[in-house]
Amino acid sequence: MEVLHVSNQLCFPFYAISKEITKRYRPLLEPLHLTYPQYLVMLVLWETDQLALKEIGKRLRLDSGTLTPLINKLISTGYIEKARNPADERQLIVQLTPAGRLLEEKAASIPEQLVELLGLTEAEYMTYQKLLTEMSVKLGLVGDKTCK
Repeated sequence: MEVLHVSNQLCFPFYAISKEITKRYRPLLEPLHLTYPQYLVMLVLWETDQLALKEIGKRLRLDSGTLTPLINKLISTGYIEKARNPADERQLIVQLTPAGRLLEEKAASIPEQLVELLGLTEAEYMTYQKLLTEMSVKLGLVGDKTCK
């Protein structure tokens, strides 16, 4: 049945593209000593510093078992730190260190570099961004700042 060919599935291009884009980020992130998932955590913190660990997980759609090792590695690199919320000791707050704030400046060119690596024009980038955001809305992923 042709309907079951992998090339006819909506899921496969998303899967393949996601893997390839993540791979293309690798050389851009290596000088910053970041993996792609760590970069995502940093993006969230650059957008809003001093977030509850649970909020970071919610924004990135990561469970605590996946997020905690990322956070611990970023702490060991000196980019972030965590502390208990004085208002609610049960809550862990994650915040940027001065080194983490400086890293934002070094990372500022990464989105542009990736677009160039992908060979996209500005119009193509905007078209893909719009389509993917529309799909995110249909899937209920928008509303918590994960997609704009």
